[in-house]
Amino acid sequence: MAKVSTLSWSSFFALFNAQGLYQVGYAWLFGMTLWVTFIGGTIAFKTLPRQQFGNLQHRTFPIYFVLSIALSSSLLGLWVYSHPSVLQNYLHPTQGDVAQAYALAAVVLSQASNHAIIGPLTSKTMFKRHKLEKEEGKAYNEPNVSAEMKALNKLFAQLHGISSLANLTAFLALLFHGLWIGNTGAGIKSVL
Repeated sequence: MAKVSTLSWSSFFALFNAQGLYQVGYAWLFGMTLWVTFIGGTIAFKTLPRQQFGNLQHRTFPIYFVLSIALSSSLLGLWVYSHPSVLQNYLHPTQGDVAQAYALAAVVLSQASNHAIIGPLTSKTMFKRHKLEKEEGKAYNEPNVSAEMKALNKLFAQLHGISSLANLTAFLALLFHGLWIGNTGAGIKSVL
């Protein structure tokens, strides 16, 4: 007769070890970044009227950035805890474990700058442009818009480009880290 295994509370909580949580955290962060960067935004841009798309981004990006910062900070903390040589060799980014810490730090910094500086400036510029469109009775891209609209367009394009570059930096750093841990493992130690 086949033996039936049961799941006890202790074996259930053993599933929540640091290595498993690290893998889930990385998968969540990478998947979310992939979706927001390349899939969800593209679908929304092609589907929604421009001002609704901008309002959607204004509402969703702060949440995305906060989750990204929290997850990448947690991953970085677990990585450094599990690879103490990172602290002694932080000036040697060609060492594998140090390079991974740099990659995770790049995610934290790029998403934090997007959340705290670039994103709010981009939204502020976008809303100024929306307001000016109503006042002028013209879309931002129509011929003969005012000099003020042209200046807002230029500023918005610059900020949006910087924001996109920061987000792409985070994505590429996460891709690099994922390829690394896929080939060598994460080596995360238990924190309990």
